[in-house]
Amino acid sequence: MNPLRTTLFLAMTFSAAAAVAQQGPPEVPFAMGVPVAPTGLQDQVLPPGPFRYRTAEQMDINVRVWARGLETPYAMAFLPNGDLLVTERTGKLRLVHNGVTDPKPIEGVPQTKFGGKSGGLGATHGLTGLAVHPQFAQNHLIYFAANRVLKDNSTEIAIIRARLENGALHDQKELLAGEGLRGTVALTMTKDGKLWVANGSGEDAQDPSKITGKVLRLNDDGTPAADNPFVGKAGYRPEIYTMGHRSTLGLTVNPYTNEVWLSEMGPNGGDEINVLRAGKNYGWPRVSLGRTYPGPWQSKDNIPTHEGFEPPVVYWTPAIAVAGLTFYTGDKLPKWTGNLFVGGLRYGEVPGTGRLDRVLLNPKGEELRRETLLQDLHQRIRDVKQGPDGLLYVATDEVDGVILVIEPAT
Repeated sequence: MNPLRTTLFLAMTFSAAAAVAQQGPPEVPFAMGVPVAPTGLQDQVLPPGPFRYRTAEQMDINVRVWARGLETPYAMAFLPNGDLLVTERTGKLRLVHNGVTDPKPIEGVPQTKFGGKSGGLGATHGLTGLAVHPQFAQNHLIYFAANRVLKDNSTEIAIIRARLENGALHDQKELLAGEGLRGTVALTMTKDGKLWVANGSGEDAQDPSKITGKVLRLNDDGTPAADNPFVGKAGYRPEIYTMGHRSTLGLTVNPYTNEVWLSEMGPNGGDEINVLRAGKNYGWPRVSLGRTYPGPWQSKDNIPTHEGFEPPVVYWTPAIAVAGLTFYTGDKLPKWTGNLFVGGLRYGEVPGTGRLDRVLLNPKGEELRRETLLQDLHQRIRDVKQGPDGLLYVATDEVDGVILVIEPAT
């Protein structure tokens, strides 16, 4: 090339680059304070399967569709006879028997409100958290969270206890309603008959006079447990067991320690798994290992830290949008015994990247390594439970939702 032309070409190139640098990157569109998510990977149809995988622990697995006929399933709970209860965002409570979803929903569920694309801005959940009483064989009691419709057509979140018999709910009792209960309510019960209620937060997670952003520990009739850490303390709700929580998506009991573990969705990053210890404060909204949706760090002074607050035992940045979780204690998948499994709705704020994460822990509950599973299926993984048969069951939060079963490959 002619030297003069070369000089002119380089000058024009550098000038254009300088102009771009001065302008900065293009503006990212926002809606409701959140960057508008890309859509190139979402809404992919689940192939019929089955699917075979090699895994990191040298244990091949088979994943197959076990149950269909569910619409945006949210939480699962097994009954003593092996039947599976499932709540749906649509406000229905469903029963699955031997892999067949009863086409007739459980009767007696209150009218609820739901709407919006699951995972989209402004999504509303009809039914969310679900728990079965440890003495269900004798008392037939279940617990669920409902976004119920009131007489004036407004809505409120309620925690409801009911007796389940012959495909219908009876003797319903409202344990909590309104009072700052939010859409992402998670429930579990411990062997001592205590009901644990995890309630997502706005900005009230540090206010001890409110139940928002707290984990509550109740007797099975809804009254505060007498040995809760703040009983009798002025200014504190007696139901509170822990405080400082954001979006609470799942609760499970560590069968080796009997501690209750919580999955807590961060903002833009900073998803957490927390071990719940009486009276502890987990920091939201003052601290987080994630950024706000516009970009800056959530934590004070832009420093991602939990100094002065209880830290998570496992965290993700970028976030996987943590959901349900469970410990595997069976022997059908022996190289996973003792591992923690956590559902993820999407990775790095990109729809269509749901996954199931396996976390290997040491005897102290500290993370050693993790493995991502099922991401190639492009499904939102909402919940995971161990079945009474020693296999893992996974719910996909999709309009055409299914229950997958993970079993050893043969």
